[in-house]
Amino acid sequence: FAHIGDRVGRKKTLVMTLSIMGLSTVLIGLTPTYAQIGVWSPILLTLLRLLQGLALGGEWGGGVLLAVEYSPANKRGFFGAVPQTGALFGLALGNLVTSGLSTVFSEEAFLSYGWRIPFVLSIVLVMIGMWIRNKVEETPSFRKVADEAKANPKAAAAKKLPLMETLTKHWKPVLIAIGAKFVETSTFFLFATFTISYLVGLGYKRVEALNIVLIAAVIAVPVMLYFGALSDRIGRKKVFIIGTIAIALYAGPYFWLLNQGSAVISTLAVVLGFSIIWSTYGSVLGTFFAESFPPNVRYTGISLGYQVGAALVGGPMPLIATALLARYHGSYVPVAIFIALCALVSLIAISFTKDRTGQPLDS
Repeated sequence: FAHIGDRVGRKKTLVMTLSIMGLSTVLIGLTPTYAQIGVWSPILLTLLRLLQGLALGGEWGGGVLLAVEYSPANKRGFFGAVPQTGALFGLALGNLVTSGLSTVFSEEAFLSYGWRIPFVLSIVLVMIGMWIRNKVEETPSFRKVADEAKANPKAAAAKKLPLMETLTKHWKPVLIAIGAKFVETSTFFLFATFTISYLVGLGYKRVEALNIVLIAAVIAVPVMLYFGALSDRIGRKKVFIIGTIAIALYAGPYFWLLNQGSAVISTLAVVLGFSIIWSTYGSVLGTFFAESFPPNVRYTGISLGYQVGAALVGGPMPLIATALLARYHGSYVPVAIFIALCALVSLIAISFTKDRTGQPLDS
């Protein structure tokens, strides 16, 4: 999808990814049970989940570029933070619906058919998203690339494979982006996913754990927009470094607070970690990536950095944390150390960059 985004356009790619995401999500809600079709049920579910992942691989890069490439130079950090809040809105909405359905249905009914409702109803969001995307024009940066290709077709023909050009000429910013992604993706899944199972393991009801993360996700939205705007004034790199150092220091105390057995303290702990600290580096990540690549390979560059980093430590984070807890007899210290190491990798990566805050995007 990054290839299509750099060759055909941001808008067309986003329409494709939303179509695939929407169809696969709705079909998950309609998947027959194991009792109905046997082993084909989990196989079908896995294939649909893979389709969701395929769509997400192209979705994030296009969403960020629509915001960043349309924004004025002095507000690029704020505009770039807006699509980052999409994950928070989605997380909050998902937790709200799941929490509500868990209250309405018995556990048996929820596991039987209640869980399917939000998947099927997601068609409404898909239709709204499709309507919005069809109204949006192609970004100025891509229109400039397209115009240059028309004016110089030989040069454009030599750049038919954005992936190859990215890997041969822009491999350093790709590696930096992968490293910078470590702290953001590992802690997002720590707060959004692992924290829920961890709290349940401490004796909290699942609805309570979902609501704690829900509160933090909602609060994080305006905080993230604030830090995005702050980066326009003091620089993206400075905001990123402050947040990364903060989470490295906070990882241990975070788990200690969760273990106090108080819902209020746990809520405050998640709000401090997720809503405030994560929002610092989370808010500037998309803009920082976009500013690191030229427009003709920008979609490919930011998607590679984002998705490879997420694949290495983001998606596996709950599994890694669970394995560390099991290996060290329930001690959260190794998990906190792992988060600190991810932060260290990101600090090393970001140290090799130049802050391009306020500079022309396509220079």
